[in-house]
Amino acid sequence: MTSKPSTWLMVLLMMFPQVIETIYSPVLPHIAATFSVAQTTAAQTLSVYFIAFALGVLCWGILADLIGRRSAMLLGLVTYGVGAGLAIIAPNFEVLLGARVVSAFGAAVGSVVAQTMLRDSYDGADLAKLFSIMGAGIAVSPVIGLFSGGWLATLGGHVLVFGSLLGLAVVLLTLSAIFLPETQVQQAVSEPEVGARLSLLDIAKTMVVDKRLWLNSALIALFNIMLFSYYSLAPFAFQRLGFTSVDFGYSGIVLAVGCFIGSLLNKRLHAKKVAAEQLVFMASVAALAGGCGVWLLQDSIGFLLPMMLVVISFGIAIPNILSQALVNYKQVAGTAGALFGLSYYLLLGLGLALSGWWQHLGSVLCLASAVACCLAYQVRR
Repeated sequence: MTSKPSTWLMVLLMMFPQVIETIYSPVLPHIAATFSVAQTTAAQTLSVYFIAFALGVLCWGILADLIGRRSAMLLGLVTYGVGAGLAIIAPNFEVLLGARVVSAFGAAVGSVVAQTMLRDSYDGADLAKLFSIMGAGIAVSPVIGLFSGGWLATLGGHVLVFGSLLGLAVVLLTLSAIFLPETQVQQAVSEPEVGARLSLLDIAKTMVVDKRLWLNSALIALFNIMLFSYYSLAPFAFQRLGFTSVDFGYSGIVLAVGCFIGSLLNKRLHAKKVAAEQLVFMASVAALAGGCGVWLLQDSIGFLLPMMLVVISFGIAIPNILSQALVNYKQVAGTAGALFGLSYYLLLGLGLALSGWWQHLGSVLCLASAVACCLAYQVRR
């Protein structure tokens, strides 16, 4: 008989990928200066992160079935810690980039395996309640990441940031080793059940020709590109405007307010029976308006106000896309979810690579939101 994992530990494990994604953002100017690389090159570390994260989601999702949830989680945290440690002693930018790949690959375990453990242990209303708690934790993660990242970057540059991330890995690994139970239920499987199972390749073949699924995957990637382009490009914008890394960290409060407003609007619109597809289209249009505002105001700190509209749109769109993206794959939800995550994280990594090369936040937001409007219209049809 398996035990249910502690709610507080699940919150920490699901929050930590979000925290480490954002805590790194304020230190980008320091990395550019320390390793004598261009801003465009420094920004690429964020795009590489998400490509490695995508591969990690698939790997740890499969390993969780093969070796157990607890073992996969512990191995992933060790991998993440190795990457953080390597980043501290990186002698050049190339090694730092490799360390980010290792860290991202390991950090993905906190997303996919934690969700799997919750689905093992809860269902129905209890599971919905747990995911609501997890969502609240994830919503405040960027504030924690940006704020702490700003202070750490000012006090000790990238070395202190990565040292703190290594410390976080040790803490999470220790807590998991002590308190995390195995939640996988071992069941005897009959021959007919084995024959009825679909292989990873079978599911992938079905998904790759699903046009609606690709539209939803692209929409998730586009909204994340809008958000994470801010994390990769805004630190340099703040620097140009004469602000510090700490000042940039405070901007996380603005993003948190946007997430909170988006969540409230989403709840009220759902209460009025507005269809998910309609909400995604409305959010895409609002994001386009916010992107245009950022473009017009990005030579002043006032660009944070329209950026808040982009974040509000993110808070409305993402839950509605995720809620209906895999409705046709309920029988293979675990594998389908891993493959779906792989697809949009790869698209996100590619988009952020282009964003880092472009180095113009306003135009990136406008282009991404305009494409999102077109795709959301197709889904709504």
